[in-house]
Amino acid sequence: MKQSTKRRLVHLPLYAVLVALAALVYFSADWAEVGKNFFSPAGFGRPWEGDWGTWPDLVSTGLVNTIKYTAIAFAGGLALAVVMALMRLSSLRPYRWLATCFVEFFRSLPVIVVILTLAFGVPIAFQWSWPGGTVQAGLVALILVGGSYMAETLRAGIQAVPKGQAEAARSLGMSQGRTMITVVLPQAFRIVIPPLTNEFVLLLKDTSLLYVAGMMIDQRELATIANAMMVNGPTAGTSTGLMQAAILYLVITIPLTQLVAWLERRQQRTR
Repeated sequence: MKQSTKRRLVHLPLYAVLVALAALVYFSADWAEVGKNFFSPAGFGRPWEGDWGTWPDLVSTGLVNTIKYTAIAFAGGLALAVVMALMRLSSLRPYRWLATCFVEFFRSLPVIVVILTLAFGVPIAFQWSWPGGTVQAGLVALILVGGSYMAETLRAGIQAVPKGQAEAARSLGMSQGRTMITVVLPQAFRIVIPPLTNEFVLLLKDTSLLYVAGMMIDQRELATIANAMMVNGPTAGTSTGLMQAAILYLVITIPLTQLVAWLERRQQRTR
């Protein structure tokens, strides 16, 4: 028996199992009820008739705030990551220890624990409140956790730059600091662009945890608005708001993940 025939015989049962599972789901579900729960006309509206349902609130407030919070957390985390990465590579042992403790501490904690601690634990302990409200505490938590992960990514990128690059710059009379800023870091950033883009996607999804800190109506992001729609509004009692939020998350994350894959393929070709 040919090898290709053997493979087809092995694959047939696998396809049969897949078809059986699909048939089971199709015949066991009440699709009218599923459509009513996840795709309520009150939420999705009828755009061809000028009815946009609940999309305007999700897009103008939820999506805009989600992107804004992600950008702030990523920019702040990246700046923190640069400092932590350089400290971890420092020749001074206390700096290496401090950076290592910081990175390992925040990488080991769930994001939601950091958010709750900064939003409620710290103000209670120090009798102090965040100037921008608890949402600011949530953003600081995302910066700390995101920065700890990006610090390790950036450190690996710096170490991946050939040492001959730094040695050549030093031989031209550049100081160690200037060599790092103008020669090593630019090349390191180029190397770590794909994992940094992945971190941006993770931060985008982690903004959905900010709801635990509480926020004003105009501060709400996608997940918070979708959760509120399950209780109040035209889609109350259904999961339509969650489905709409999921669609908006996919609209952002799928192109980004495809960009990461393209960047990784491009880097592999240039090596």
